[in-house]
Amino acid sequence: MSISFPSVDEQLSILRRGVEKIVPEEELAKKLQHSRDTGVPLRVKYGIDPTGIDVHLGHTVPLRKIRQFQELGHQAVIIIGNATAMVGDPSGRDEARSKRLTEEQVEANAKDYLAQVGKVVDMSKAEVHRNGDWFGKMGLTEILGLCGRVTVAQLLTRDDFAKRYKEEKPIFLHECMYPVMQAWDSVEITSDVELGGTEQLYSFMLARDLQAQEGLNTQIGMMSPILVGLDGVKRMGKSLGNYIGISEAPYEMMKKFMQLPDGLMKMYFELLTDVSLDDVEKLLAGHPKEAKMTLAKIVIDQYHDQQQGVEAAERWQNEIGGGGLPADIPEVVLAASELEDGSLPAFLLLVKLNLQTSNGESRRLISQGGAKLGEEKTVITDANQKIAVEDGMLVWAGKKKFCRVKLA
Repeated sequence: MSISFPSVDEQLSILRRGVEKIVPEEELAKKLQHSRDTGVPLRVKYGIDPTGIDVHLGHTVPLRKIRQFQELGHQAVIIIGNATAMVGDPSGRDEARSKRLTEEQVEANAKDYLAQVGKVVDMSKAEVHRNGDWFGKMGLTEILGLCGRVTVAQLLTRDDFAKRYKEEKPIFLHECMYPVMQAWDSVEITSDVELGGTEQLYSFMLARDLQAQEGLNTQIGMMSPILVGLDGVKRMGKSLGNYIGISEAPYEMMKKFMQLPDGLMKMYFELLTDVSLDDVEKLLAGHPKEAKMTLAKIVIDQYHDQQQGVEAAERWQNEIGGGGLPADIPEVVLAASELEDGSLPAFLLLVKLNLQTSNGESRRLISQGGAKLGEEKTVITDANQKIAVEDGMLVWAGKKKFCRVKLA
């Protein structure tokens, strides 16, 4: 059954948004036109190695592009690299991955990853393949034949291999197989387009060579930019602590969004939402806080029930932005025996309540006006001020650290 696609220009305007590089770009319009003429959807490939990933917003950039292709009528093809995961992706690495996963770990990770991907991609309409299905059937002769199609000189054009070779760091033979295997996946599923990051360019182009050798139409590589994390410097990553996970609670996501550097908002709107770029410019021309909150609400509602973003924004405004009280205030037990006539110096009170880690840190906070008392948030002005400690007293150390005193 043929499919009626939007015009090529309409598709290009959607697909080119938030894409750093299309190689070769001139072929994209031709493929879209051919698909429209024949009614046959393009096969859009995205491969992942199930090595245990909690999906964050950085991962959603190419996943959102897959969803766009789906909504335009094309076929999403997800490759679970259960064979390549046993090798380890060398992309962007200065050394070999030392830890090897078992088949059981890989499969458990694959199921978990697909459940998370389902928050972005319509998995009911996607093809899912495990590349172990074809690599597991290959004998040594076939594997050697595949290796014989790629030269060492070609492999050393990869940035990661070239860097390690120059620095005389080891490059193991099994690592060299990874880009070859990834490229062969494109042959097996006859991909028309492959999505990924710019570090995958070598594998994308190698896939074109192998497809041509097999007499197939050659794929296009569409590469997304790297989403910068909350620190405003490095790529988003869980290990760096600068990430927003799509499975995090809406309020936790909201708090992180409100820490986003203003200069990153345009990138986030472009890569993570469908808001028109004209409307983005209008939002950014206004107050940064309001633009950031709008961004957060849109993204949160993509991965949680509708109105969760609005509720998270209201809670943030009440608890942090507008000076209201938090919904969950922890209690900290303080022994009456630790008090001096029922009181403590202000700097010591903050330390005793674990709101500050040292006397010096506590004194600095107080000198900056960050320590406060009670629901009215009365500022403590003197680090040596004697504070009469009462049961149920609310103590603040900045906006994010607070507790009620529980006298024992």
